[in-house]
Amino acid sequence: MSLTDPLLKASEAAEILAISEPTLWRHVKLGKLPKPLKLGASSRWPQSEILDVIEQAKANRATQ
Repeated sequence: MSLTDPLLKASEAAEILAISEPTLWRHVKLGKLPKPLKLGASSRWPQSEILDVIEQAKANRATQ
């Protein structure tokens, strides 16, 4: 993560992944998505981690 890597709220991460927020949290609980960074009471994901999940899914699709 770099200093220019924006931190995303759950709604923003879910939007990028085209899933609902409850599905986002379900995937986090199942270990399919990384756990968020906790900043006080806030949960945030580095945008690069969400984009890495998409790239990893694309790579896995190519090998199946």
